[in-house]
Amino acid sequence: MTAPELVTRMLPPLAGWLAVGALTLPDGSPARVAAVVVFLTAGPGAALVRIWWPASAAGPAEGPTDTWDTRFGRRSDLLERLMLVPLVSVAVVTVTATALLAAHAFSGRRVLLLLTLLTMLAAYCPRTRPS
Repeated sequence: MTAPELVTRMLPPLAGWLAVGALTLPDGSPARVAAVVVFLTAGPGAALVRIWWPASAAGPAEGPTDTWDTRFGRRSDLLERLMLVPLVSVAVVTVTATALLAAHAFSGRRVLLLLTLLTMLAAYCPRTRPS
């Protein structure tokens, strides 16, 4: 594993721990709100999409019939990944919050801490292999 790969792999859990640490700031603080919102909209999704992205990319995207855009496949994969990250994050946040509500254990701190631990676990998981 190269150093840039390690940094991108550990960035979502680091953002999670930064958001947990930001809870010590006063309520309504812009830094607290920004840290929590950035993590909740990108952290869990980035860690989970990194795991199953190689297996889900079955084949290259079909570009336009003209060959003027040679980078279409790479850019469409990047766009697809950028769209999946916040959607997966919101889905994971929703499921986690709903599970804690059903267990009568809901609090913002618990949701954030549980999602940080999930993100850290996902960051340590190896990527799936394409079939």
